[in-house]
Amino acid sequence: MEDDAPVIYGLEFQARALTPQTAETDAIRFLVGTQSLKYDNQIHIIDFDDENNIINKNVLLHQVGEIWHISTSPADRGVLATCYNKPSDSKVLTCAAVWRMPKELEPGSHESPDDSSSTAHTLELLCHLDNTAHGSMACVTWEPTGDGKRVISLADNHILLWDLQESSSQAVLASSASLEGKGQLKFTSGRWSPHHTGTQVATANDTTIRGWDTRSMSQIYCIENAHGQLVRDLDFNPNKQYYLASCGDDCKVKFWDTRNVTEPVKTLEEHSHWVWNVRYNHSHDQLVLTGSSDSRVILTNMVSISSEPFGHLVDDDDLSDQEERRPEEKSQEPPQDSVIATYEEHEDSVYAVDWSSADPWLFASLSYDGRLVINRVPRALKYHILL
Repeated sequence: MEDDAPVIYGLEFQARALTPQTAETDAIRFLVGTQSLKYDNQIHIIDFDDENNIINKNVLLHQVGEIWHISTSPADRGVLATCYNKPSDSKVLTCAAVWRMPKELEPGSHESPDDSSSTAHTLELLCHLDNTAHGSMACVTWEPTGDGKRVISLADNHILLWDLQESSSQAVLASSASLEGKGQLKFTSGRWSPHHTGTQVATANDTTIRGWDTRSMSQIYCIENAHGQLVRDLDFNPNKQYYLASCGDDCKVKFWDTRNVTEPVKTLEEHSHWVWNVRYNHSHDQLVLTGSSDSRVILTNMVSISSEPFGHLVDDDDLSDQEERRPEEKSQEPPQDSVIATYEEHEDSVYAVDWSSADPWLFASLSYDGRLVINRVPRALKYHILL
């Protein structure tokens, strides 16, 4: 089989929530949450066998409601959080809860029965992130470098910092802040920065991006009119502490330096409809992945604003006599930003894309019709980056 060929998995329900299992760095594993109004919702645990190019799945029942967002603990492979819809008093409220998956489904366990793929397992509820006073939850984001004890949830116009105590069975509200002023004051998404010792979080509401200091819950920067329409998603560059990517309903992907937010550093306009997701590769930050309602996933090489803008540098001192560089090689232009590939395996809006936490060259995308596609970075580019 061709090495770069996509692997496709179909869920029987519609879906829009996808996450890699962040704490799992050996096995390639993604979690997908379904959105069914009629039947019990499910979380599909997708294990990808890279050597044989096949997918193994396990199903967890998520009976409390349709899943709008899913995220996993960076420290504990068995713990995850979901945001789900729950009808209450003639209106629908989006709630959030922290769960534990059964022990036998954690990678590396040998208790798994042979017929595990055909039976549905149940999730153990650890705690609710109580939002009765704050409104509907948009997302839950974990402290990236932490011990899985601190999460931030965004509920309507509130940003809430929780401490998970007693083995995550109790969520204590540590601090909070809220948006005030005119306009649409409702958070759409947020990301916790892996830099600054875990003290910075970025949020999006309407067309505005804000940075927050988690110690004082005060605003540290604000990018007004970051996009012409609603901002859908954010992601931090894992290797450059001030760099942030955003995407939105104006079909654009923008890259920002949070020290100077008057203008974006770069803007991409490759999609023809709303861009729902933007993700930096965790190891090679020039690789940026985006998914859109135009049913396409685009992989871009943003090398000019990456941590290696001149490609993989080799010191002249490190070269042996045989390898001494030719003069024409030294004067080469730096690599240019470009679209690496456009993936068109989806037939519906792509609501989620994400990189594997175990293999930096592998990513998954999810469209609303329940189609999950696993793709690889083209082999030629992989070797170009590495060598």
